[in-house]
Amino acid sequence: MKSVFKFVLMAIFLAAFNPVSASELKSDKEKYSYAFGFIMANNIVNQLKASGVSEIDTAAFVAAMTDVLDDKPLRLDVQAMQQALDKQRDKILDTKKQAAQATLDEGKAFQDKHKSEDGVVVLENGLQYKVLKAGEGKQPAAENTVEVHYHGTLVDGTVFDSSVERGSPASFPLNGVIPGFREAITRMKTGGKWKVVMPSDLAYGENGAPPKIGPNETLIFEIELLGIK
Repeated sequence: MKSVFKFVLMAIFLAAFNPVSASELKSDKEKYSYAFGFIMANNIVNQLKASGVSEIDTAAFVAAMTDVLDDKPLRLDVQAMQQALDKQRDKILDTKKQAAQATLDEGKAFQDKHKSEDGVVVLENGLQYKVLKAGEGKQPAAENTVEVHYHGTLVDGTVFDSSVERGSPASFPLNGVIPGFREAITRMKTGGKWKVVMPSDLAYGENGAPPKIGPNETLIFEIELLGIK
């Protein structure tokens, strides 16, 4: 098994310096070897991304894999490797923490500016809403299932979800949505349309909802309540 992985590893490594064109992949062996290398390389890239690693020293990376496959003495002992990994982990966590704080500050600045607009109502918990169209129907309770059209964006205008863009209303039980969404809808009447700005603690908080919603994101929705089921 080691020889198989060594073959694939070296094929990937050599390919970086001697690219193979599609026309040179003629035999079945060449084609499945290329496919196998593609799968392994993608797995490695995905693992690095999942770990929050944006870049590595390719030569050192390949050297470690080659040393293991060839049963050579390791260039770092286990303790030194663990220390290096811990140090890198701390750097990644610190970078994420700084980014999350910057997002939180950006969201608060957006909220402060938005609440000064005409017609904006600010609730005690920080939720902001503006009535775009008044509804005249029934008002849902927290245990109801509702049908809505919604368009959700981040403070920079990035669309993270939109039933409007999909062209199809959404139905869901209110006890299964984020707190800010539930509170806004239970204050609306059927037929109404609101713009809602919700702080991160009423949305997805520190965890976010990857990949589209990061930690501490303030969310902006336009919500139209179509019906109660």
